[in-house]
Amino acid sequence: MRIDIITLFPEMFQGPFDSSIIKRARDQNRVQLNLVNLRDYSRQKHRQVDDYPYGGGKGMLIKPEPVFEAVESLLSQQEKPRVILLCPQGEPFDQKKAVDLASMSQLILICGHYEGVDQRVKDHLVDEEISIGDYVLTGGEIPAMVITDAVIRLLPGVLSSKESVQEESFFDHLLEYPQYTRPELFRSLQVPQILLSGNHENIRLWRRKQALVMTFKKRPDLLQKVSLNPEDKEILQELFTETK
Repeated sequence: MRIDIITLFPEMFQGPFDSSIIKRARDQNRVQLNLVNLRDYSRQKHRQVDDYPYGGGKGMLIKPEPVFEAVESLLSQQEKPRVILLCPQGEPFDQKKAVDLASMSQLILICGHYEGVDQRVKDHLVDEEISIGDYVLTGGEIPAMVITDAVIRLLPGVLSSKESVQEESFFDHLLEYPQYTRPELFRSLQVPQILLSGNHENIRLWRRKQALVMTFKKRPDLLQKVSLNPEDKEILQELFTETK
């Protein structure tokens, strides 16, 4: 997979992209990350890429010319990439969207900045707009890091096993069940005995119940998206009864 990130601040990505899982994925050639400085496509003497909005108003807007030319320089003849603008008005990013993006061979992420970008970029260049939350950030660089991390960890062979992806929070709209490791007893705090039993079916049932409990308590809104089996429905009915 190839991910191109168009940004005014390519230096911001050096730390996050040079460590942990992203670094390993790059070293294994499972992903190619390409940082594109938007100022390289400026036609202005001082590499300016912004200007005042028509009609007045506060702040500056990113001009259309450098964005169009930057994206066009990255287009592949083999397959059309998914061009994404990172901005507050975009579709909320979630695990489902991460899975969708991970199926692409090339992503082009455009980091918004200032008061936004010229509307012609949104109308005639990008395929979709994405937001990572209902709050204001200085620019699209941090959202680009978030999306890149979420997508890369889904690529085949990046994590140690397929199971490690499927059992993470949000993969099936449930929060992850509680996890424990050694020592078995710490400051009088005991690991649940069922996890020490060796009975894999009982452990599976316990983990499923705990995932439902955690989601019910912390993110009940997610339960509307979960495919519930009869066993799940019985557990949730008990939880509803207990909280009345």
